[in-house]
Amino acid sequence: MSPDPTKKITVPANVVRTALLLAVLAAAVAVIVPALDRSRTDAAPSPGPPDSAAPGLERRLASYATDVVADARYRPPDRAERETLAEGVALYVDGEHARAERKLAEVDFGIRIVRDGSGDEPGRRYAEIADRGDETRRGWGRVYVDLDTAPRYSVQVPHPVADAYTDRLGAGVLRGAPGGVLVIAGAHRRAGDGDEADVAHRQDTVFHAVTTGLVDRSLPAIQVHGYADRSVPDRDVVVSTGAGDQARPQGRTLADALDDDGFRVCRAWERTCPLEGRNNAQGRLAAARGVPFLHIEVSRTVRGDTTRTARAVAAMATAVREWDTGN
Repeated sequence: MSPDPTKKITVPANVVRTALLLAVLAAAVAVIVPALDRSRTDAAPSPGPPDSAAPGLERRLASYATDVVADARYRPPDRAERETLAEGVALYVDGEHARAERKLAEVDFGIRIVRDGSGDEPGRRYAEIADRGDETRRGWGRVYVDLDTAPRYSVQVPHPVADAYTDRLGAGVLRGAPGGVLVIAGAHRRAGDGDEADVAHRQDTVFHAVTTGLVDRSLPAIQVHGYADRSVPDRDVVVSTGAGDQARPQGRTLADALDDDGFRVCRAWERTCPLEGRNNAQGRLAAARGVPFLHIEVSRTVRGDTTRTARAVAAMATAVREWDTGN
């Protein structure tokens, strides 16, 4: 029997309301999803996993930043702990490796030899001085010492997570200029109470104690930072000698090399620049002791681009190598 086409079919009101609600929700999703996709595209990318094609040292430091520093708590070291760690690092830099190992063990730090190579290339050797326990418990950082060339400068990374990808800058300089000692912080600058983990602006940290020992040995330093593009919108890099001017020749070399490569550079000795680092704790110490110190700020856009980062690092390494010639 065929249905009567003239017979009126009554749809329950609750079914109508449900159908209308589903239609409204579908339309809302169609609008919201593209908007969410655009927000992801427009947002600056967060530091991701280490690049498997990167050199060994760069991958190691990238893993340290993402897997350790990003999750680390911060326990302020007491004076004895700071001094013990600094003494252990200084002994190692001086070539007294056995004594250094014993001293570092007093605060549960150890030494591991790592290589920078990949594949069949063994690469340069570095001593990795690091916490032997859970590194996220104290957040005191690490030190890397070039074992194939006598130490002659330090490269410092005080904010490896807060200033994303600055671990890549530090690793690049260490690899590009032999004879380096890399000092990298172990916790986010806001990991502790107040600013107690902001190692670039405090003197009661392992970071500052270790770098003080390097200044005592007259090792010049380059310290790398990063800034959000909106902070200095018309520049890619800010180059400063911090509180002193002993590194003025190297600062000029760096700025000129960056200029030649198409970077927009603010030279702090020629004009007032944002983020000059005049109050940087390590820079002030170096200035007081007459030791050269470079304070470098790199934009987020440059740090997020591996090609431009490599070019900026090459310029930094060129400037650092001048310290080997006494220029």
